[in-house]
Amino acid sequence: MGVRLKKIADQVIVITGASSGIGLTTARMAAKRGARLVLAARNEEALRQLAEEINGHGGQAAYAVADVGNEEDVCKIARTAVERFGGFDTWVNDAGIGIYGDLLDISMPDARRLFDTNYWGVVYGSLEAARHLRQRGGRFGGAIINIGSEASDRAVPLLGMYSASKHAVKGFTDALRMELEKAGAPISVTLVKPAAIDTPFPQHAKTYMKEEPQLPTPIYAPEVVAEAILHCAETPERDLFAGGSAKRHSVEGAFFPRMMDTLMELLFFKKQKSSQPANRSDDALDRPTTGLRERSGTRNDAKETSLYTRASMHPLLTGALVVGSGLAALALFAKVSRGRHRPGVGAF
Repeated sequence: MGVRLKKIADQVIVITGASSGIGLTTARMAAKRGARLVLAARNEEALRQLAEEINGHGGQAAYAVADVGNEEDVCKIARTAVERFGGFDTWVNDAGIGIYGDLLDISMPDARRLFDTNYWGVVYGSLEAARHLRQRGGRFGGAIINIGSEASDRAVPLLGMYSASKHAVKGFTDALRMELEKAGAPISVTLVKPAAIDTPFPQHAKTYMKEEPQLPTPIYAPEVVAEAILHCAETPERDLFAGGSAKRHSVEGAFFPRMMDTLMELLFFKKQKSSQPANRSDDALDRPTTGLRERSGTRNDAKETSLYTRASMHPLLTGALVVGSGLAALALFAKVSRGRHRPGVGAF
């Protein structure tokens, strides 16, 4: 991609779903790196507290209370960015919700509500961002970053509607990227595909199951995704997996689809159910939920980093390290081999 992007410290970044999970982690990380922020979510109190937190530490943040499934609300987010900061450089479509349960059990109103947020929210946000960013002049372009999932490539049982919405996000994002590139628009369009991430997603999802849902291992910290998002805000990327298991599942699903069907049928129905009875006190499908929670609070096994994702973000450095390690190993092997051939050394 031939788009040049600003450094994070010079950017205004819009983040939807900023009140919890990945969006919250990304907002805090971006603020620490000097970005000015426009925060969007349904939970006004959480947004107000987050903006006060960021502003109180010397940052700059504004917020817009918005349901991304409502197009006018998304337009309001853009207006907030223009009124407060004169515009924006990066738009992150992070807001999302889930539904656990067999597809035959899920009501159509619930399914449509999920698509309103997960798919139409991305469409509204992406198109609003594209209209704004395609008009910019100067040396720097802008970025649209859509948060998909490993479920964008590989459907997951008991999360069928969620998987379908993330497949739709991938199709829309890929088409938008091609159209903007063909038009010569100065916009980078990226799909970030996280693995299972330790956020309140299971607690906030609606469930039709008798058991409380849980995410299967391996599970990664939300900082892994936040780092990937901010990397893509500075460096144009077509797509990026956040967590090595997401890449593995994508590859396995592409090359061995029937094998993956069988494995998921054997393992994932059980892996996504905890031993606790379902408790839907914080269901996010139809109303805002408890805000300002980055992690689930129920896991202690999250991987704090992903070597695969770091390698994807820094391929030249990783390549140099691999080559360097290989040369060091060859040098050591040669030294040992010479020692073995000296008289009286290394004899067996």
